[in-house]
Amino acid sequence: MREQDGNGRDFERRSSGFGNRGNGGPRRSFGPKDWHKAVCSECKKECEVPFKPTEGKPVYCKECFSKRRDR
Repeated sequence: MREQDGNGRDFERRSSGFGNRGNGGPRRSFGPKDWHKAVCSECKKECEVPFKPTEGKPVYCKECFSKRRDR
């Protein structure tokens, strides 16, 4: 798709490869995620997260993460 920038120069907008839905392009599959046990930094409940927690960084359960995101 050709467009003009703020200075009137033509450029072609290219997709970054993220969020391309419905264009028939390849979809990446990373396989099943490994879940890791953690303790939520906010409510102190045990939870599981789809990444290996890093020492010194906060980890939030699904409920607390959602509350923080909505702020």
